[in-house]
Amino acid sequence: MSGFFSPFITKPASVSQIMLNVLLALVPGIILYVWFFGPAILVTLTLASITALATESLMLKLRNRPIAPFLKDNSALLTAWLLALSIPPLAPWWLVVVGTGFAISISKHLYGGLGSNPFNPAMVGYAVLIISFPAHMTHWLTPAGLAEIPLSFSDQLNYIFHSLLPGDIKIDAVTMATPLDTLKTQLHMNGQINAILNMPIYGYLAGRGSEWVAAGFLLGGIYLFAKNIISWHIPAAFLATLFITAGLFHLLDPARYAAPLFHWFSGAAMLGAFFILTDPVTSPTTPKGRLIFAFGAGLLTYLIRVYGGFPDGVAFATLLMNICVPLIDAWTQPAVFGKKEKS
Repeated sequence: MSGFFSPFITKPASVSQIMLNVLLALVPGIILYVWFFGPAILVTLTLASITALATESLMLKLRNRPIAPFLKDNSALLTAWLLALSIPPLAPWWLVVVGTGFAISISKHLYGGLGSNPFNPAMVGYAVLIISFPAHMTHWLTPAGLAEIPLSFSDQLNYIFHSLLPGDIKIDAVTMATPLDTLKTQLHMNGQINAILNMPIYGYLAGRGSEWVAAGFLLGGIYLFAKNIISWHIPAAFLATLFITAGLFHLLDPARYAAPLFHWFSGAAMLGAFFILTDPVTSPTTPKGRLIFAFGAGLLTYLIRVYGGFPDGVAFATLLMNICVPLIDAWTQPAVFGKKEKS
């Protein structure tokens, strides 16, 4: 009967268990991704995973560290998945390998490995790819039902590994700009929000198909919160800041600025809120610090989306706020017990 009385002492979850739960939380979004855009994303995820594990093993060997324990912590796999979900599913195989290899070797192990890296490795890999290979980072698949020439799985494989499409089909015929990029381009051409959002690529709240993928990541984020893997501070502050900022601009000029829910369910907002910004290594350690961190990330995400040169701002907002984490931690650390605070 002693098991029914306090104290209830539980064994803290290991790093591998936490990372595995985060990977599982990504599954609903991945399933919806496959449903609306085809299975090419599974190839990208597989390539990124193999590259991440191979690079992790090589770097650990070069650093004379044990390989098996670090491979089993699932951190390399999580970096691989987050990067794969941030780049186009038809990205050529070498692009996935370069981005993932850079994320693991440079932005993770160059700083000392897991726990020592100041920047989110997946977002560093993404930033390198979009700056170095911008043309390849625009080949986003058209959602099911809108493509003029649907690609089979074998066609997608052939393009990923050989850059070949059947017949005389051009890549532009089977891909499109993202909903965020399309919105920005049309607004620069003096389009009106209502007319733009009536285009076939848009759905109920944001891009057709991609809004459901974002909803899948939202569901996964709720799972992480329910499992006490993440706290509410960063997702709530990030999404609230993005919502309020977008709402104010929309109220000022609804013909030029999209409604808040569009920004919530477009791009990497949900992925960033629950899976990227919440990285415990590269985010602040205090509750107040997490709120400040997420507020800055939400504001920067919106400003980059609306005024920046890139269609989405989550990756660069994350990296910019990663720089601020040591300062945020220094500002928000509570006073040591028994020590008088400076007035």
